[in-house]
Amino acid sequence: MEIKPIGYLKTQFPTKFGIPRQSGAVASSRATLIFEEEYRSREALRGLEEYSHVWVIWGFSQAKYEKFSPTVRPPRLGGNLRMGVFATRSPFRPNSLGLSVLKLEKIEKTEKYGHVIHLLGADMLDGTPVYDLKPYLPSFDKIDCAIGGFSEKLDDYILEVVIPTECEKILSENSLACLKGALAQDPRPSYIEDENRVFGFPFEDYEVKFKVEGKILTVISIEKQI
Repeated sequence: MEIKPIGYLKTQFPTKFGIPRQSGAVASSRATLIFEEEYRSREALRGLEEYSHVWVIWGFSQAKYEKFSPTVRPPRLGGNLRMGVFATRSPFRPNSLGLSVLKLEKIEKTEKYGHVIHLLGADMLDGTPVYDLKPYLPSFDKIDCAIGGFSEKLDDYILEVVIPTECEKILSENSLACLKGALAQDPRPSYIEDENRVFGFPFEDYEVKFKVEGKILTVISIEKQI
């Protein structure tokens, strides 16, 4: 079976570094679903506005998959411990598909792209292809007795984020909240613990640089990319 994208996502993250680790982890992380021309029908979205959340099936467009590996190294486990690929959400899997549940903010009609969907809680790269969209059904999709496996041991790992006032003023309220949320999850590779190292990554149209000492992440600069 062959599948093709129904559209693609515009997000705040131009590169993989810094992207929220899971959907909903950063509630202010925005994405806009822009449909391919053949799917730009308002009729296809009829009734969707009645839902608060949607399932998005998308592709890890930058995951280089060459040969099947039954195990992967989850970054949050330090990058050394191997787990079964089907017990993780690693992008390096047989079909490189991602699944996220996002908050549906609004459906908007635009002159250039027809109807687009604005979403919150995104954990995708800018330009990510989307293969399908389905409504989230709380009466069926929510499972109160679910167990989260080894991932539950990592849920409380959050950094304190310090951003100088002059840097905060550069960003909009939403962008600032999104950046803080992404940084709090510690975007560094887990095997790097050098407190003197300066890390940097693009966020929207800016270059963000930061350092981490203990459990405190301090932003050094936020500069407009040329």
